[in-house]
Amino acid sequence: MEKYFFILVLLAVISFLYLKLAVKFKIIDKPNQRSSHTKITVRGGGIIFPISILLFFFLNDYQYPYFLLGVFLISVVSFLDDIYTLSSKIRFPFQFLAVFLILYQVSFPFAPIYLFAFYLIMGIGVVNMFNFMDGINGITGIYSICVLLGLFVINRSEHLVDDNLIIYPLLSLIVFGFYNFRRKALFFAGDIGSIAIGMLVFFLGFLFAVRLSSPLIILLVIVYGADAGNTILYRKLFTKESIFEAHRHHIYQKLVDVYKMSHLKVAGIYGILQIIINLVIYKTYTLDVSSQFLIFFGLIVGFIIAYVLLFKTIQKKVALNNES
Repeated sequence: MEKYFFILVLLAVISFLYLKLAVKFKIIDKPNQRSSHTKITVRGGGIIFPISILLFFFLNDYQYPYFLLGVFLISVVSFLDDIYTLSSKIRFPFQFLAVFLILYQVSFPFAPIYLFAFYLIMGIGVVNMFNFMDGINGITGIYSICVLLGLFVINRSEHLVDDNLIIYPLLSLIVFGFYNFRRKALFFAGDIGSIAIGMLVFFLGFLFAVRLSSPLIILLVIVYGADAGNTILYRKLFTKESIFEAHRHHIYQKLVDVYKMSHLKVAGIYGILQIIINLVIYKTYTLDVSSQFLIFFGLIVGFIIAYVLLFKTIQKKVALNNES
């Protein structure tokens, strides 16, 4: 316990120092018409997420070096993006390399190449999903805590990775929450935070799914996946917007904008939904693969239907508001 207390205090000190430095050097997020915040706020506070992974690496026998290298590379690029706003032509090659290093760390075979390419694209999608969904106070922190807790519980039973690889980032999320779980956040995760936590979740989730031969592990991010995935389809099919441009079409954004729900309430709803799914996964991930796929597709279809119904309800609400 003393070790964890030391890590917690160290991360708290680092976050405090970063806040002061970010204010001094104006690493800030200015609100615009597509923002969910209304005042200038420090960005990049999620820098403590990759730092927690670095601490794990150096304090726990240098485990998972290729994963660590991937996190380090993408975190540097993401932090530069937080400061200067980099082109996607610069960011994507590093994301590609970072996810490639994860697959290599898991010892996933290169052949057949189409399968390797599929998981490479999926990994990039998961990493960017965490970035896309980082739009309101509390959602990245609360949701990531729920996902990592789900992975931690399974890991306690299966012993697939060192527990500290999950515990250290959880401690960083608790520290982050002190600054972000507020009506007016003191800082945002930024690309460095959301991308780094997305890398961790993909690495752990992919490793667990492969080692346990359990497709259900993927559903540890189904709530984010349903919102991000369906929103991308909506934008591609109906609005013809670039999926890489900022927007306000996500369900969590609509709940804030249309229903005037608080950021933390929406973040809490997403977290609770994911915890419920986590419980289902924990009870069923050891079933035979056929049963797992039945549950997998059942939940996917259920979330798609729920998304469509909720989206239509929101559109009706918007139409009524416009008429009045």
